[in-house]
Parts: sequence; C-alpha cells; structure tokens
Amino acid sequence: MYADTSFFVSLYLPDRHSEDAERRMALKPRIWFTPLHRAEWMHAVSQHIFRKEMTAAEARQAQAELQSDLGSGLWLKVELSESVWDTCAELARRHGSRLGVRTLDSLHVAAALELAAKAFWTFDERQAKLAAAVGLQTS
Repeated sequence: MYADTSFFVSLYLPDRHSEDAERRMALKPRIWFTPLHRAEWMHAVSQHIFRKEMTAAEARQAQAELQSDLGSGLWLKVELSESVWDTCAELARRHGSRLGVRTLDSLHVAAALELAAKAFWTFDERQAKLAAAVGLQTS
C-alpha cells in the first residue's frame, strides 16, 4: 500500500482529513515509508509551525510519535531506486499537461509504481487523478 505524505500528516497533525485517515488505518494496512515521505514530512511540520498552526513543542511530539511508529514497524521503511526519477519524468510527459501535476505529485505516483503498489491513498486531488490514470486504486 502506498500513501502520500498528506496521509501521514493527517494522522499525526489533526486536520480535516484526520478522521478519514484513522478510518483507513482501522483496516490495518501495511504502508511504505520512503525518504520522500521523510523529507516532505519535515517540510509539512515546518509549515505548520510557520503558519502558527502548531508550536515547536507540538511538532517535536508529532515527530516523536512518527519515529516511534517507524521504530515499531507500523510503517515499512523502504528505499527508492534511481529509476523512480525516470518514471516520474515519464509520468510528467504522459499526463502532466492534461492533469496539471507537479513534480512531487508525479514522484509519489512513480514511487508507488516502482514499489508495485496496487492502491494509492492521498488527500491531494491531482495525485489521485494521476494515480487513477496509471491504474492504481484510489479511495
């Protein structure tokens, strides 16, 4: 199962999608966690602090919870192969002008394809459209 970073953010930083994310977690999915997730996660947390939506102390707590879950094996840590960049570029070539996807949108979908995911969870409309266009189950 591949989930983009918006899914992780909704689990650890309460937002309008948190209830949906929790409902999906009740299914006990095995979800990959890549270096892309780690980088985007840190940017998301920093943006929450910047916009004064959370304090630095709250951010440290959320980070500690994520690290604990990574350590317990809740998230499956995986690396991405170099070919993910070629897949990302090909997705942009084939779908970018029609769907308006950005680099990180196509990079997440490329990662899902590289990992042979069957399903793709996101709260990002562009990513969902791209994932569906390449045959990934979205919900």
